[in-house]
Amino acid sequence: MTGKIIKGIAGFYYVHTAGADVYECKAKGIFRNQKIKPLVGDDVELEILDAEKKLASIVDILPRKSELIRPAVANADQALVVFAAKDPETNFSLLDRFLILMTKQKLPVIICFNKTDLISEEECKKIENGYRNSGYEIRFLSAKGKKGTEKIAKLLEHKTTVLAGPSGVGKSTLVNLLQAGVTMETGEVSEKIRRGKHTTRHSEFIWINDDTYILDTPGFSSLELEDMEADELKYYFPEFHPHEGNCRFRGCIHQNEPDCAVKQAGKAGLVSKQRYLSYLQLYKELKEKEKYRY
Repeated sequence: MTGKIIKGIAGFYYVHTAGADVYECKAKGIFRNQKIKPLVGDDVELEILDAEKKLASIVDILPRKSELIRPAVANADQALVVFAAKDPETNFSLLDRFLILMTKQKLPVIICFNKTDLISEEECKKIENGYRNSGYEIRFLSAKGKKGTEKIAKLLEHKTTVLAGPSGVGKSTLVNLLQAGVTMETGEVSEKIRRGKHTTRHSEFIWINDDTYILDTPGFSSLELEDMEADELKYYFPEFHPHEGNCRFRGCIHQNEPDCAVKQAGKAGLVSKQRYLSYLQLYKELKEKEKYRY
């Protein structure tokens, strides 16, 4: 029997099988000896130990088509990152960090701004303009008002999607709407500190239907760009790519160099000021880290 690991806690793995049953499993010792760790999202082969109690052993891990380091997950097709348009205010620097990490791991990203019922159409347009030429698909919705969720559901069909974002932005509410019968714990945004309570405590795949899964991940309030050189940062801003070859200097880092095509694109409105300033801030941060690394 084969299935997909939908959750892993303290050495136990919970595997969803074709019959919609979930088996509690331990991995065979051979994986530990070979220093192979099963990941959430792995397709695995099971040896049934007790069909009635739904107990089994993982005897083989099927070939992975992809593997993410952060979050540690196998076989993801795309990421859906959810931020609130308001309450809490969108942390664009945090969003850009997530986009960089996913782009570095070659995972396509859909950006979703929730709680659009709290802002005007003009404010929506301003947010959209910031990422218009970034190469990422952008969606707006109001999970509370059940508006826009049908379009999101369409984008998830027949795919395994990593769902991520800060706490309090409505991720769990969105999942509840996408999957009938699943009721996740949701938390109100703290009135005192204006950020969400952590309601998702571990990464878990949720079966939507057929071959459609969502991996809900714990909310994050910070992300570090580790193992990255400052000079490679520009490669993770997709809107820079069409202009890279037009700079006067090869290896241009798009800051103080004359005849920089990326800066010219910014003046022409082809690269948003918000994204360019984010690039400068992150570049400076990475340069500071380099001082202490070497």
